[in-house]
Amino acid sequence: MREIEVSAVLPVYNDLSALKTAIPRSLETLEAIAPGRFELIVAEDGSTDGSTEFVRNYEAKDSRVRLLHSDERLGRGRALNRAFAGAEGSIVCYYDVDLATDMPHLAELIGAIRDGYDIATGSRLLPQSNITRSGGREVASRGYNMLARTILGSSLHDHQCGFKAFRRDRLLSLLPSVTADHWFWDTEVLVRAQKNGYRIREFPVRWQQGEGTTVRRSDVIEMGSAIVQLWWRLHVEKG
Repeated sequence: MREIEVSAVLPVYNDLSALKTAIPRSLETLEAIAPGRFELIVAEDGSTDGSTEFVRNYEAKDSRVRLLHSDERLGRGRALNRAFAGAEGSIVCYYDVDLATDMPHLAELIGAIRDGYDIATGSRLLPQSNITRSGGREVASRGYNMLARTILGSSLHDHQCGFKAFRRDRLLSLLPSVTADHWFWDTEVLVRAQKNGYRIREFPVRWQQGEGTTVRRSDVIEMGSAIVQLWWRLHVEKG
């Protein structure tokens, strides 16, 4: 029985093409960071494009890969909650399957937790960050994060970068208070962690926008609304 230190999670929804690159790259990178002491969990969220079968075949030939399949669409947040609850490592992390954040940063991400931080997160919005993305997404991201800092009192610069690691025990003690089940999950976890005195390391990353990623007006409105709703919940809880 292998002793697992690091559990890496890939959230997946109809990402067959990306998986063909992400799984071997992940295994190679994780093996260098935690040789023989990691697992790669693919949190597959109701895909219909063959992602399930591809990962199942990979799992059959490589014990380091675990498929966590859901027949119904859970949403990003609920899928991550489920994966982290079932993870074996004392350090858990996740990153986007399109590998938008350069994989060499994974050693720094996991290293921060080994160094005593409760949470580590990559940032596309620090001065030293190196990012490539469309102007529309850049404006939307900076506006969103400014709202999170102003309204929610966060000291972090980038709440939505899909590149985060956690001490598993500390994360699991926080999750019962987190209500977001999809894209807002990242922001709520980081804000609640700060309110609870968690040690968080934010560091600059090299990041490139993945193919097919777009920001719709409805997404911007939904995310802004979620910030206001979380502010209200925190206000009520404090009262």
